[in-house]
Amino acid sequence: MERRVHFYVSRKSALTWVMALCMVCSVVARIAFPGVKGSGDSLYVWSQIVLPVAATLLYMLIALFNGKEMFYKTAIPVWLMAIYSGLWISKNIEGRMMVWLFWIALIFFATLYTDITAGNRKHGVFLLVPVVLSPVAFLLYFYREPLLQRNFSALLPALADFLVLLGVFVLIFALRIHNDGEYHPTWGDRNDGRRVRTLPPMAQITSYFQVERNTCSNLFEESFEITHVDRYIRQKRREGLTDFGITHVLLAAYVRGVAKYPQLNRFISGQKVYSRGNDIQYCMVVKKEMTVDSPDTSIKVHLTPADTAVDVYHKLNAAVESVKATQELDSSLDNLIGYLNLIPSVVLKFTVWLLKLLDYFGLLPKFLVELSPFHGSLFFTSMGSLGIRPIYHHLYDFGNLPVFGAFGMKRKAYEVQEDGSVVQKKYIDVKFVLDERIVDGYYYATFFKYYRTLMRHPELLDTPPEVIAQDIP
Repeated sequence: MERRVHFYVSRKSALTWVMALCMVCSVVARIAFPGVKGSGDSLYVWSQIVLPVAATLLYMLIALFNGKEMFYKTAIPVWLMAIYSGLWISKNIEGRMMVWLFWIALIFFATLYTDITAGNRKHGVFLLVPVVLSPVAFLLYFYREPLLQRNFSALLPALADFLVLLGVFVLIFALRIHNDGEYHPTWGDRNDGRRVRTLPPMAQITSYFQVERNTCSNLFEESFEITHVDRYIRQKRREGLTDFGITHVLLAAYVRGVAKYPQLNRFISGQKVYSRGNDIQYCMVVKKEMTVDSPDTSIKVHLTPADTAVDVYHKLNAAVESVKATQELDSSLDNLIGYLNLIPSVVLKFTVWLLKLLDYFGLLPKFLVELSPFHGSLFFTSMGSLGIRPIYHHLYDFGNLPVFGAFGMKRKAYEVQEDGSVVQKKYIDVKFVLDERIVDGYYYATFFKYYRTLMRHPELLDTPPEVIAQDIP
């Protein structure tokens, strides 16, 4: 993975709560002591009160509630404070050259803070002290006359700024570094995947020329001889897995394939390539009864490359039963869609456009991504349960699902052997629609050859993989 450090703060640290106290006191002081003539002016209220108050509260909330994984996002309120400071300087400092110098300094410090908290500088945490103390020095210089005259009432307008800087300064000593060896998010990542940053140049630019997912789809068809699979399924059912079937075998084999070929767990979003790492998100449609009028819904199951066939069985069945147990087969997704259907059509069209825009920039709320069947690693559908052969199912324009698989009913075939005898064999046909932009054809071919091996020897799925490969940084 990337050679960078990941800073975090914990809510268990007393220093974190001291920071929060400083931020709250700063907000109170800023509202109580606006301190500049013309404070009733709307521009002043928005730029010198609302803006810094919002930035202060945002910094506190990020540190308290997302400080464990997303402390780097505190750079957002830091930039807001830099804008506030620049506007304040523009109003209170004479001389265009001086104003420009201060703006350059503010941009430099905000950039440096962003770079350090993103983990790009291994020992950059030591630079945070001068980054915070430099604005303190400026405030002391600007208010030097009231300080020398001990006119403390004149210092009240600066109290809010001093408290903000004090809070950030205290939080520096609460910073810790993750040493768990795991990847932690940074700028450019999404809540459902990390960006792959070391791709070859051609792989990085391909999605800008090939934008639509369906126009970049490759179709793959395979037939698996399932004599060993049928024997394996019967064995599992004798062991107590009464609902164990071909779906569990196909899915477990795919999961095991991702353990060896992790690039299959990538996706394209916003013209960038992302990896879901060890989170394999499997989507499928569930019907309460196998009738034409029976309602259906979609579920999402989170699997890992370490899962065995038994793990896949329990996770998948638990998700299916939790939905089927409801009286009308309603899921959270159905409830969300029900609310969307209440919106007038013109407004709904705008709402969907807005959701697509947010998804493009990775700003779609995590709970919506979790509900969406259009965001995931793999969608598998059983045509065999419908008594027909598999189809090539299209990929979705919305979301980022890169693989859609379908398998049909079991079929028998008579084959002539080398000795001239005729043997009856059982097959199952599987068809995949694949986003060609996540990996090249050679990688797909290698994966499916391994997939075929697993289907010939399903007993390999009983034990976790010895090695779980990781995608490139």
